[in-house]
Amino acid sequence: MLAVNGLHVYYGQSRIIDNVDLEVAPGEVVCLMGRNGVGKTTMLKAIMGILKAKQGTIRYEGQEITQLPPHKRAAAGLGYVPQGRGIFPHLTVYENLLMGFEALSGKARNGSPEALEEIYTIFPVLKQMGGRVAGTLSGGQQQQLAIGRVLVRKPRLLLLDEPTEGIQPNIVEEIENLIRSLRDQGQIAILLIEQFLDFALGIADTCYVMQKGVIVSHGKANELSPDIIREHLSV
Repeated sequence: MLAVNGLHVYYGQSRIIDNVDLEVAPGEVVCLMGRNGVGKTTMLKAIMGILKAKQGTIRYEGQEITQLPPHKRAAAGLGYVPQGRGIFPHLTVYENLLMGFEALSGKARNGSPEALEEIYTIFPVLKQMGGRVAGTLSGGQQQQLAIGRVLVRKPRLLLLDEPTEGIQPNIVEEIENLIRSLRDQGQIAILLIEQFLDFALGIADTCYVMQKGVIVSHGKANELSPDIIREHLSV
Protein backbone atom coordinates (compact mmCIF):
# COMPACT_ATOMS: atom_id res chain seq x y z
CA MET A 1 0.00 0.00 0.00
CA LEU A 2 2.60 2.58 1.14
CA ALA A 3 6.37 2.16 1.02
CA VAL A 4 8.72 4.96 2.11
CA ASN A 5 12.42 4.30 1.45
CA GLY A 6 15.45 6.38 2.39
CA LEU A 7 13.40 9.52 2.93
CA HIS A 8 15.15 12.80 3.77
CA VAL A 9 13.13 15.98 4.37
CA TYR A 10 14.55 19.42 5.18
CA TYR A 11 13.26 22.72 6.53
CA GLY A 12 15.67 25.14 4.92
CA GLN A 13 19.12 23.77 5.73
CA SER A 14 17.89 21.70 8.70
CA ARG A 15 17.38 17.99 8.09
CA ILE A 16 14.21 16.90 9.90
CA ILE A 17 13.69 13.41 8.44
CA ASP A 18 16.86 11.36 8.13
CA ASN A 19 16.90 8.28 5.88
CA VAL A 20 13.55 6.89 7.06
CA ASP A 21 12.01 3.63 5.84
CA LEU A 22 8.37 2.93 6.65
CA GLU A 23 5.69 0.62 5.27
CA VAL A 24 1.92 0.37 5.61
CA ALA A 25 0.28 -2.80 4.29
CA PRO A 26 -3.29 -2.88 2.90
CA GLY A 27 -5.83 -2.87 5.72
CA GLU A 28 -3.14 -2.27 8.35
CA VAL A 29 -3.09 0.30 11.16
CA VAL A 30 0.42 1.70 11.69
CA CYS A 31 1.26 4.08 14.51
CA LEU A 32 4.18 6.53 14.42
CA MET A 33 5.23 7.60 17.92
CA GLY A 34 7.84 9.83 19.50
CA ARG A 35 8.32 13.00 21.51
CA ASN A 36 7.10 16.36 20.26
CA GLY A 37 9.37 17.88 17.65
CA VAL A 38 11.09 14.70 16.41
CA GLY A 39 9.64 14.88 12.89
CA LYS A 40 6.39 12.90 13.02
CA THR A 41 4.18 15.61 11.51
CA THR A 42 6.87 16.37 8.94
CA MET A 43 6.73 12.71 7.94
CA LEU A 44 2.99 12.82 7.25
CA LYS A 45 3.29 16.10 5.37
CA ALA A 46 6.00 14.59 3.16
CA ILE A 47 3.83 11.54 2.43
CA MET A 48 0.95 13.84 1.51
CA GLY A 49 3.21 16.03 -0.64
CA ILE A 50 2.86 19.19 1.43
CA LEU A 51 6.63 19.06 2.02
CA LYS A 52 9.02 17.88 -0.67
CA ALA A 53 11.43 15.02 -0.19
CA LYS A 54 15.08 15.95 -0.58
CA GLN A 55 16.05 12.31 -1.13
CA GLY A 56 14.32 8.96 -1.11
CA THR A 57 11.12 7.58 -2.59
CA ILE A 58 7.46 7.31 -1.66
CA ARG A 59 5.46 4.59 -3.37
CA TYR A 60 1.70 4.18 -3.10
CA GLU A 61 -0.04 1.09 -4.45
CA GLY A 62 3.07 0.25 -6.43
CA GLN A 63 3.42 3.65 -8.10
CA GLU A 64 6.04 6.21 -7.18
CA ILE A 65 4.38 9.44 -6.02
CA THR A 66 7.47 11.23 -4.65
CA GLN A 67 7.07 14.17 -7.05
CA LEU A 68 3.26 14.30 -7.22
CA PRO A 69 1.57 17.44 -5.82
CA PRO A 70 -0.83 17.01 -2.87
CA HIS A 71 -4.05 17.29 -4.90
CA LYS A 72 -2.99 14.42 -7.15
CA ARG A 73 -2.12 12.29 -4.15
CA ALA A 74 -5.54 13.04 -2.71
CA ALA A 75 -7.18 12.11 -6.01
CA ALA A 76 -5.20 8.84 -5.98
CA GLY A 77 -6.74 7.88 -2.63
CA LEU A 78 -4.69 9.48 0.16
CA GLY A 79 -6.62 11.26 2.91
CA TYR A 80 -4.99 13.56 5.47
CA VAL A 81 -6.40 14.82 8.77
CA PRO A 82 -3.84 17.32 10.10
CA GLN A 83 -2.98 18.10 13.68
CA GLY A 84 -5.31 20.88 14.81
CA ARG A 85 -8.09 19.54 12.53
CA GLY A 86 -7.78 22.11 9.72
CA ILE A 87 -11.50 22.67 9.31
CA PHE A 88 -12.96 25.78 7.66
CA PRO A 89 -14.25 27.62 10.76
CA HIS A 90 -16.49 30.10 8.91
CA LEU A 91 -18.26 27.46 6.81
CA THR A 92 -21.09 25.31 8.12
CA VAL A 93 -20.58 21.68 9.07
CA TYR A 94 -22.40 20.62 5.89
CA GLU A 95 -20.26 22.90 3.73
CA ASN A 96 -17.10 21.51 5.33
CA LEU A 97 -18.20 17.98 4.46
CA LEU A 98 -18.86 19.01 0.86
CA MET A 99 -15.29 20.30 0.67
CA GLY A 100 -14.18 16.70 1.09
CA PHE A 101 -15.38 15.94 -2.43
CA GLU A 102 -13.09 18.58 -3.97
CA ALA A 103 -10.29 16.06 -4.40
CA LEU A 104 -12.46 14.01 -6.75
CA SER A 105 -12.93 14.62 -10.46
CA GLY A 106 -15.93 15.13 -12.73
CA LYS A 107 -19.43 14.85 -11.35
CA ALA A 108 -18.14 13.21 -8.17
CA ARG A 109 -16.96 16.66 -7.02
CA ASN A 110 -20.61 17.66 -6.61
CA GLY A 111 -20.96 15.29 -3.69
CA SER A 112 -22.80 12.07 -2.96
CA PRO A 113 -25.85 11.93 -0.66
CA GLU A 114 -25.07 8.29 0.03
CA ALA A 115 -21.51 9.08 1.08
CA LEU A 116 -22.76 11.85 3.35
CA GLU A 117 -25.26 9.52 4.96
CA GLU A 118 -22.46 7.06 5.72
CA ILE A 119 -20.60 9.81 7.57
CA TYR A 120 -23.76 10.77 9.44
CA THR A 121 -24.09 7.12 10.52
CA ILE A 122 -20.54 7.21 11.89
CA PHE A 123 -20.88 10.67 13.47
CA PRO A 124 -24.61 11.45 14.01
CA VAL A 125 -23.76 14.80 15.62
CA LEU A 126 -22.57 16.10 12.24
CA LYS A 127 -26.04 15.68 10.78
CA GLN A 128 -27.65 17.28 13.80
CA MET A 129 -25.33 20.28 13.51
CA GLY A 130 -25.19 20.49 9.72
CA GLY A 131 -26.23 24.13 9.67
CA ARG A 132 -23.91 25.22 12.47
CA VAL A 133 -20.80 27.26 11.73
CA ALA A 134 -17.94 24.80 12.22
CA GLY A 135 -15.87 27.17 14.34
CA THR A 136 -18.51 27.05 17.08
CA LEU A 137 -18.19 23.28 17.59
CA SER A 138 -16.31 21.74 20.50
CA GLY A 139 -12.82 20.40 19.89
CA GLY A 140 -14.07 16.83 19.77
CA GLN A 141 -16.85 17.70 17.34
CA GLN A 142 -14.35 19.52 15.12
CA GLN A 143 -12.18 16.42 15.10
CA GLN A 144 -15.15 14.31 14.05
CA LEU A 145 -15.83 16.81 11.27
CA ALA A 146 -12.19 16.75 10.10
CA ILE A 147 -12.23 12.95 9.92
CA GLY A 148 -15.66 12.88 8.29
CA ARG A 149 -14.59 15.41 5.65
CA VAL A 150 -11.81 13.05 4.54
CA LEU A 151 -13.77 9.78 4.81
CA VAL A 152 -16.60 11.15 2.70
CA ARG A 153 -14.56 10.50 -0.45
CA LYS A 154 -13.52 6.99 0.62
CA PRO A 155 -9.72 7.20 0.70
CA ARG A 156 -7.68 4.00 0.64
CA LEU A 157 -4.91 5.36 2.86
CA LEU A 158 -5.80 7.60 5.82
CA LEU A 159 -3.17 9.77 7.52
CA LEU A 160 -4.18 10.91 11.01
CA ASP A 161 -2.07 13.36 13.00
CA GLU A 162 -2.81 12.99 16.74
CA PRO A 163 -6.58 12.42 16.40
CA THR A 164 -7.11 12.24 20.18
CA GLU A 165 -5.26 15.44 21.08
CA GLY A 166 -7.26 17.74 23.35
CA ILE A 167 -10.64 16.04 23.02
CA GLN A 168 -13.03 14.57 25.54
CA PRO A 169 -12.82 10.86 26.50
CA ASN A 170 -16.16 9.84 24.98
CA ILE A 171 -15.10 11.11 21.54
CA VAL A 172 -11.68 9.47 21.93
CA GLU A 173 -13.59 6.22 22.39
CA GLU A 174 -15.66 6.92 19.26
CA ILE A 175 -12.51 7.53 17.22
CA GLU A 176 -10.92 4.36 18.58
CA ASN A 177 -14.00 2.36 17.65
CA LEU A 178 -14.01 3.93 14.19
CA ILE A 179 -10.37 3.01 13.56
CA ARG A 180 -11.05 -0.55 14.69
CA SER A 181 -14.08 -0.74 12.41
CA LEU A 182 -12.19 0.60 9.40
CA ARG A 183 -9.38 -1.89 10.03
CA ASP A 184 -11.81 -4.79 10.38
CA GLN A 185 -13.49 -3.89 7.09
CA GLY A 186 -10.10 -4.16 5.42
CA GLN A 187 -10.82 -1.48 2.81
CA ILE A 188 -8.51 1.21 4.14
CA ALA A 189 -5.01 1.42 5.59
CA ILE A 190 -4.26 3.91 8.37
CA LEU A 191 -1.06 5.66 9.40
CA LEU A 192 -1.49 7.71 12.55
CA ILE A 193 0.59 9.75 14.92
CA GLU A 194 -0.38 9.16 18.53
CA GLN A 195 1.15 10.12 21.88
CA PHE A 196 -1.07 8.01 24.13
CA LEU A 197 0.69 4.66 24.41
CA ASP A 198 -2.30 2.60 25.55
CA PHE A 199 -4.45 3.98 22.72
CA ALA A 200 -1.73 3.32 20.15
CA LEU A 201 -0.91 -0.21 21.26
CA GLY A 202 -4.61 -1.01 21.54
CA ILE A 203 -5.40 -0.32 17.89
CA ALA A 204 -2.12 -0.56 15.95
CA ASP A 205 -0.87 -3.60 14.09
CA THR A 206 2.61 -2.12 13.69
CA CYS A 207 4.41 0.68 15.52
CA TYR A 208 7.36 2.88 14.58
CA VAL A 209 9.20 4.98 17.15
CA MET A 210 10.96 8.12 15.94
CA GLN A 211 13.70 10.14 17.61
CA LYS A 212 15.35 13.20 16.02
CA GLY A 213 14.05 12.29 12.59
CA VAL A 214 15.28 8.69 12.72
CA ILE A 215 13.31 5.47 13.27
CA VAL A 216 14.88 3.92 16.37
CA SER A 217 12.49 1.01 16.86
CA HIS A 218 9.67 -0.69 14.99
CA GLY A 219 7.75 -3.93 14.98
CA LYS A 220 4.41 -5.56 15.61
CA ALA A 221 2.52 -3.74 18.36
CA ASN A 222 2.05 -6.91 20.40
CA GLU A 223 5.78 -7.69 20.28
CA LEU A 224 7.29 -4.30 21.15
CA SER A 225 8.22 -3.58 24.75
CA PRO A 226 6.02 -0.80 26.19
CA ASP A 227 8.88 0.17 28.51
CA ILE A 228 11.24 0.80 25.59
CA ILE A 229 8.59 2.87 23.81
CA ARG A 230 7.98 4.92 26.99
CA GLU A 231 11.68 5.80 27.10
CA HIS A 232 11.33 7.51 23.72
CA LEU A 233 8.03 9.20 24.63
CA SER A 234 9.00 10.64 27.98
CA VAL A 235 10.32 14.20 28.18
